[in-house]
Amino acid sequence: MSLLLPVLPIRDMVLFPGVIVPLFVGRPRSLKAIEEATLQDKKLFVVSQRDVRVDDPGPEDLYRVGTLCQVLQVVRIPDGTTKVLVEGNLRAQASDYDFQREFVSAEVDPLEYEEPYSSGTEPLRRTVLEQFERYVNLHPKIPSEVQVSLAGVEDPFLAADLVASHLLVRIQEKQALLEILDPERRLEAILKSLLRENDLLEMEHSIHDRVRQEMEKGHREYYLKEQLKAIQEELGQGEGPGEIEEYRHRISKAKMPKEVERKALHELDRFSKMPPMSAEATVVRTYIDWLADLPWQQQSKDRLDVELARTVLDEDHYGLDEVKGRILEFLSVRKLAGKEMRGHVLCFVGPPGVGKTSLARSIARSLNRRFVHMSLGGIRDEAEIRGHRRTYVGALPGRILQKIRQAGTRNPVLLLDEIDKVGSDFRGDPSAALLEVLDPEQNHAFTDHFLEVPFDLSRVMFLTTANVTHSIPRPLLDRMEVISIPGYVAEEKVHIARRHLLPKILRENGLEDLAPRITDRALERIIGDYTREAGVRNLDRQLSRIARKLARRIVENQERKETPPVRVTIGPQQLKTFLGAPKLHDTCLPQEPPVGAAVGLAWTESGGDVLLIEAVHMKGKGHVTFTGNLGEIMQESAQAALGYLRGHAEELGLGEIRWDETDLHVHVPEGAIPKDGPSAGVTLALAMLSSLLERPVRPDVALTGEITLRGAVLPVGGIREKCLAAKRQGIREVILPQANRVDVEEMAPWARKGMSFHFVSQAREVFHLGLLGPGASPADPAVEEEGK
Repeated sequence: MSLLLPVLPIRDMVLFPGVIVPLFVGRPRSLKAIEEATLQDKKLFVVSQRDVRVDDPGPEDLYRVGTLCQVLQVVRIPDGTTKVLVEGNLRAQASDYDFQREFVSAEVDPLEYEEPYSSGTEPLRRTVLEQFERYVNLHPKIPSEVQVSLAGVEDPFLAADLVASHLLVRIQEKQALLEILDPERRLEAILKSLLRENDLLEMEHSIHDRVRQEMEKGHREYYLKEQLKAIQEELGQGEGPGEIEEYRHRISKAKMPKEVERKALHELDRFSKMPPMSAEATVVRTYIDWLADLPWQQQSKDRLDVELARTVLDEDHYGLDEVKGRILEFLSVRKLAGKEMRGHVLCFVGPPGVGKTSLARSIARSLNRRFVHMSLGGIRDEAEIRGHRRTYVGALPGRILQKIRQAGTRNPVLLLDEIDKVGSDFRGDPSAALLEVLDPEQNHAFTDHFLEVPFDLSRVMFLTTANVTHSIPRPLLDRMEVISIPGYVAEEKVHIARRHLLPKILRENGLEDLAPRITDRALERIIGDYTREAGVRNLDRQLSRIARKLARRIVENQERKETPPVRVTIGPQQLKTFLGAPKLHDTCLPQEPPVGAAVGLAWTESGGDVLLIEAVHMKGKGHVTFTGNLGEIMQESAQAALGYLRGHAEELGLGEIRWDETDLHVHVPEGAIPKDGPSAGVTLALAMLSSLLERPVRPDVALTGEITLRGAVLPVGGIREKCLAAKRQGIREVILPQANRVDVEEMAPWARKGMSFHFVSQAREVFHLGLLGPGASPADPAVEEEGK
């Protein structure tokens, strides 16, 4: 009797009667067929596709013989597919497929075979199960539980279908087994398939065993050959492998010192007796590579031409005459003394952006030496300098020898940058390791922990840079000759921008052909209102910002096909368009003579600076308050200044002050910036005295110096930077300690031009020069004044 049933086409498998399998359905027609089956007594006709690559099969793509199934369970999966659990019941044949509806349907006729078992059926069943057991044991993808489940099946027809469903053969072969109706013929066909598959599987296992045995034989032969090579080398017969000979050639070509060459050849002999893939062989190979690659004898020829060096330094740097002079002296001595010259290590100390690193590059260029750069900032591990022992995994030489190898010569210019920022922790002190590197009495035999052989560093020209010297360990600083590089004043920055920065920036931004012009007034405005630094890095950034905006404007005009602009001139009025409003503001110096305020000079890592110190007095209980984020030393200077004022109250006109009823408040803007040091003592004293006497202070005078309880003015540091800071602010008169006269005399003429310097030794002289109105003391001493 024919049945009209929904059809479920399946790919890459054949479903046999008696088998329960899960099917994952995702095609729309198949999902509709599942829905229809659940409405029609859960009957479904499952048939295989001829071609698994066809996603939407037609009547010609489906076999006619399939399996009549019962739907046991339908589960919706979150990914959009549906899992259907079906059980095969009977073989069936579709007479015709109907593709007109939302799902495929067909008139299905069950195929039944009701002949009784013959006498040969049972032997066939047993033989099939026996061969299937062998098939399961040979095939790696079929679990052994399948064999156990078949052991209790007595029905030969059911056993045949279960065995056929587990055969891993082609779909066409499985379909042929499904279409055989005679049970005995089906068993015979299954048996033929099992015998064929078992023979193929046994051949595969035989091939695998043979390959494994050949691999083991290859390993055995390798070890025997290695032993034979060792015996031949011991007897002086035969030749080593190509890699060993290549290393021997590299060692000979490197021209190492005799003791180093002996060490390298000894390690090479050890390496030749090791298995190439062992961990120890890798370490020894790396060690020999480093020994062979270091420049033991390669060096560049020095070009000791002082005039050429002067030209190079002048091309690369503006100003810095004192520094350039010291470098030229160094080169002159090297030219005259030759090898007899005692090694010197120059240390360039100065604020950021003043050209310390570029000076080192210029020295290397003038000497015709290779230049290598090594930053020491943040290094805390001694092994970074001396290297690691070879016992550590991934050990390498220290960064000193790494840079020598990178340079390719044994006499490069090696710059050790930021030497003042070297740290130390439980891994050691790198600055202690640098003692041997920078000491000319020791570095001719520098020993790295990794190489364990001496390397001559005496031919290396070491240069170091630092922002400050107080954080450099004393023994290390003692091995270096410090050359201070001060900050630049506005006039120098204008020349630097014109000669060095602008040509480079225009070239980098593609503006060379247009050559926009920035006036000197605009440059001065950029320097004064948009940058505050001792160097020129921020100036370079601001000029680059202008160049980028110009480049964007030009490209936009080109894209709009507008007339290309003529040469652009940027003056002070155009700066706001390119850079916005000025973000930096100078210290608000008083324009009129203030009461209780004095202009002091300070030194920072970024150069000199000007600060305003304010003081007020009020009725109270004798309290003194210091604000402005002052450090301990600066607070002590303020206490010393106040002690001097109270101790000499009568002489200073403060006899009527009732100290137990007067409060003093001293403030140093800006409150967010920490300030410390003794050099503000005289400024603090002047501000407090002005407030107590209610007499104004000259706003056009800046001062610095340390004060004692007896009123003596002691010398301070950073005089050049402080004077340049005053000059930048338009202050032309400076009060300095008498002992700092020599510092002023050493300043360049351009730095002293237009400035007046007053040298004092007592606080009364400071008050006489700084206060307006009647004299601060009965007898005003003569104060020497110098105008340059």
